[in-house]
Amino acid sequence: MESGPTRRNDDVWVIVPCYNEGPVVRGVLERVREHFPHVVAVDDGSRDNSASEIAAAGARLVQHPVNMGAGAAYQTGIEFALRDPEAQIFVTFDADGQHRVEDVMAMVDHLRKSDVDVLIGSRFLGTVDGMSMSRRALLRAAVVFERMTTGIALTDAHQGLRVFRRSFARVLDLKAHDMSWASEFLTRMSEHQTSYEEYPVHVLYTDYSRAKGQRSINSVNIGVDVLINKLLRGR
Repeated sequence: MESGPTRRNDDVWVIVPCYNEGPVVRGVLERVREHFPHVVAVDDGSRDNSASEIAAAGARLVQHPVNMGAGAAYQTGIEFALRDPEAQIFVTFDADGQHRVEDVMAMVDHLRKSDVDVLIGSRFLGTVDGMSMSRRALLRAAVVFERMTTGIALTDAHQGLRVFRRSFARVLDLKAHDMSWASEFLTRMSEHQTSYEEYPVHVLYTDYSRAKGQRSINSVNIGVDVLINKLLRGR
């Protein structure tokens, strides 16, 4: 019988931000908890029944009194997980059902065997179902933008599925509260010269996730936020 923290994934924490995901979050968390016992879901000021669904799934629930954005939710979850001295591997995972637990398992296993500090999932190295052509074009443009602003060369710069070691979690310190957290994550990697790899994953865009997705104009807003945050941090 398998034993030890790395066998049972006792040293892994999965961080799931949640904002009005009541219809799906329970099922998502239950699937994650089949393989990872430590899951913290941050209810980011939801106005629906997300909090009760998170609790019903058996995940650790942390709540923001108001909606603060994905970056703030991730940072809250990471800080919560860091309180566990046994936590060595951290995973960021979406609550809307786009990500697969199988990919998390493969990425955690790969990180254990590698020397890198961060693994970033790439739907363009793997597969993606249901993505519109306009979103694909925006994501391709984001790759160029991130390479220019951070120096980090990726095929998929805004993929939410990321796996990283405790050493990086301790210095991540996300300040951007909104969806520009993904760009700030790369900026922090650049600042600390963090070793990284991309890993092929499968992403599924459902009618539900597409309905909740960001409008194209938000990509422009995120780019502006990234530049402002870089300027302010530079001071």
